[in-house]
Amino acid sequence: MNNKLNVSLSPHVHSGNTVSGAMYGVLIALIPALCISFWVFGLGAVIVTLTSVVSCIFFEYLIQTIILKKKVTITDGSAALTGVLLAFNLPSNLPIWIIIIGALVAIAVAKLSFGGLGNNIFNPALVGRVFLLISFPVQMTSWPKPGQLTAYTDAVTAATPLAEMKFGLDHSFQIQDLLLGMTGGSLGEVSAIALLLGFSFMLYKKIITWHIPVSIFVAVVVMSFVTGLNPIEQLLAGGLMLGAIFMATDYVTSPMTTRGMVIYGVAIGCLTIIIRKFGVYPEGMSFAILIMNAFTPLINTFVKPKRFGEVVKNG
Repeated sequence: MNNKLNVSLSPHVHSGNTVSGAMYGVLIALIPALCISFWVFGLGAVIVTLTSVVSCIFFEYLIQTIILKKKVTITDGSAALTGVLLAFNLPSNLPIWIIIIGALVAIAVAKLSFGGLGNNIFNPALVGRVFLLISFPVQMTSWPKPGQLTAYTDAVTAATPLAEMKFGLDHSFQIQDLLLGMTGGSLGEVSAIALLLGFSFMLYKKIITWHIPVSIFVAVVVMSFVTGLNPIEQLLAGGLMLGAIFMATDYVTSPMTTRGMVIYGVAIGCLTIIIRKFGVYPEGMSFAILIMNAFTPLINTFVKPKRFGEVVKNG
């Protein structure tokens, strides 16, 4: 009994990381993609992004002060991040009133109704995006052509690369267009290079780890071969890069352990290709992430590490 292990009360060591630091770090990582969206879609991208961010911050402030009567948290950056990510999932010609509805659903329903940041089960921006897609399918699938810098709701629309591949249309794009962002689509999904720059920044700052994005990428490549799709096009087109890097890695809605992250990422990649190949919608990333958000508690339970000193029962 002389070799007692004395352990003080937690917390033992503080890493220095904060919620606001992580949120603003992700916002910084999104800057390259944001600049590309402004360059490609012009005025429409500016209006959609500002409306989404301001609406999310406004609704969080309003609900916390009037309904919940609790401390306002709009300065932690989470509401602004939700606004940017929601905007990145919207076309640049979406009417302002529809954007406001999406922001309300994202903040009020998907975030604050579960208790706020840290308690939400599903990614708020994706909930807002899917709600709008189901409620306003025509407006949410009308994609402006790139280069109409001064156009907004009157922009000329065209099919996205995923739609062209899904419905057997002649490809109007090349791989370099997907890399540089010169294709139609949502604001944040047009430039793979810009998104990968943000990915590199977050890895460098240790905001996220590589496990979820890389697991998704590998699963997409394998499933593309299995289903007869072009893996490079599937990786670069649509919202796959955006979802894998910035949305599937959400701290609250993704697994906590490395093994859990790999399972989660592989499942998202496989589901995305299955939906793209056999589903009605050309895109499947949003649905795949939300489905796996629901499975995150089960994954955490399945891969939960044994407690120190825990006795393992045989049989």
